[in-house]
Order: sequence, then C-alpha cells, then structure tokens
Amino acid sequence: MKKAEIRKKFKLLRSQLAEEDIENMSIDIANKCLELKIWDASYFHIFLSITEQKEVNTEYLLHVLQGKDKEIIVPKSNFETGEMINYLLTDQTRITRNEWNIPEPADGIQIAAKQLDAVFIPLLAFDKSGHRVGYGKGFYDRFLSQCKKNIIKIGVSFYGPVENITDTFSSDIPLDYCVTPNRIYDFRKK
Repeated sequence: MKKAEIRKKFKLLRSQLAEEDIENMSIDIANKCLELKIWDASYFHIFLSITEQKEVNTEYLLHVLQGKDKEIIVPKSNFETGEMINYLLTDQTRITRNEWNIPEPADGIQIAAKQLDAVFIPLLAFDKSGHRVGYGKGFYDRFLSQCKKNIIKIGVSFYGPVENITDTFSSDIPLDYCVTPNRIYDFRKK
C-alpha cells in the first residue's frame, strides 16, 4: 500500500476510537514498553500527544520515564524550517499549544539531538520491515538524521503492521521497535 492510502485508512480507524479505548490501549502500550531492553539509556525523547488526532496518550509513558528517573526531552516543531527543537522536560517547563494544537514546551533548556539515546515516535501506521507512516511533513526523518547512528527508535501504535509500505524513500529512517497494546515488534537486524 502507498503512504497516502495508509494514512487515510488509519486516520479513519483512529477517528472511530472511543476515549476509553485510547486510554486503555495507551496504558497497555506503556506497560509493554517496560519489556524493552532500553532502560540503561539516559536521555529519552518523547512526543506530547495531540488529543484531537487520537494519538497514543504518552502521559503513561512519561510516568514510566519519570519513575525510572530518566532525562525526558520533548520537541517543539518549527513549521517554517521543518525542524524540531528539543527541550529538557523539568518541573519548570511550561507546556503550551501551538496554532495546530500540538502541545509543546514554550521554552527551556535545549538538548542537542546527538545527546539522545532513545526516541518514542508518533505514527499512523508501520509495516513489517519497520517503515512508518506519519502525517507526511517529514519532521521525524529530519530529526532522526541529526541524531547519533545508534539511537533507539521506538514507534507506538494502537494497531499491528500493514504488510508493506510500497513508496518508501531512502531518506525514510525505519524503526528499531514498534510497541502495540499486546506486542513488541523488533526490526533490528539480528
């Protein structure tokens, strides 16, 4: 399937989810993430969920990261440049919503992409090879290209994979893992 077709299908599927289902599956995903072999890492980048898009609620993952005393980094998107600026999440970090209603830090301590050890990535869908479909703006591919080569890339999804995304590009950066409510998909080369 092509990305546009997949994007349309999974936006529709997510739009039909009840709030209770989103919360329950988000909790299941956070609990499933505890099984990943990533917890010796220190700097974790995580997106803040867009409620209106019915994304995985990362609040539960944030609690896991805080409970494990990890450095939590959250992005702020610059739609003019297509870049993300990354900020350390602290008790003083003020979260606001931008004009697209994306929650993001107003300001704070900037963290370079090269410092990050692991990143939780929003997506609409993924395939059995670890390629993903997002909203189509390329923010995460640009961001991941600035990170160190061995950064751990973890997608989170309410749904299992599609068979194959047929229109991937060489600039698309595949996932290492994708976590769903009841399974971890491991795409690392063995």
